[in-house]
Amino acid sequence: MKKGARRKSELLHIAYTRFLENGYEQTSVDEIINEAQIAKGTFYHYFQSKEQILEQVVEMVMQKGLERADNVLGSALSVPEKIIGVILAFRPMEAELVIQNTLNQPENVLLHDRVNKKLICDVVPLLAEIVREGIRQGLFDCEQIEERVKLILIMSSRLFDNGVFSENETIAFIDMVEKTIGAKTGTMEFIKKLISGGQIDEENKG
Repeated sequence: MKKGARRKSELLHIAYTRFLENGYEQTSVDEIINEAQIAKGTFYHYFQSKEQILEQVVEMVMQKGLERADNVLGSALSVPEKIIGVILAFRPMEAELVIQNTLNQPENVLLHDRVNKKLICDVVPLLAEIVREGIRQGLFDCEQIEERVKLILIMSSRLFDNGVFSENETIAFIDMVEKTIGAKTGTMEFIKKLISGGQIDEENKG
């Protein structure tokens, strides 16, 4: 990695840590550059504003999600479990919820929209690949695959990201997913266990 790239990466990681510890609003550019021991001009060489470093911190978090999703794709999980596993791979870690909450603020609506569009762009191909494998295995029966997994991704955001859902919502979500991809009733029933405190864990299989 070249020196400039290392410096930029260092600033991103400092900002990431500061945002988690103190919150985005409570973190100043001065705090970031003081910890990095650089001049303010150096910071603005890499980032036009504090808002831009927030956007790139979010992209860094999403890259971590992609890495987790790749691990799910390469695992021994069943095809239905991989669908949910990939979706959950992009769920923020508990400590990162402060960053998600920042994105949900009205003043960050444009950034929130860009992040959602990028998430859909990154995740839909992964989910479509899994669904196609399920079709080959005779587990699913559907067309318009990309459009269907996009709907599942959007529906899942309320159920998994906010963590606010009732038992009836869970039942409805499972039913919608199964019907959306043409799966037999009960195929996605494991989601109930996942929500009630269970975990999709490859190590616990067999």
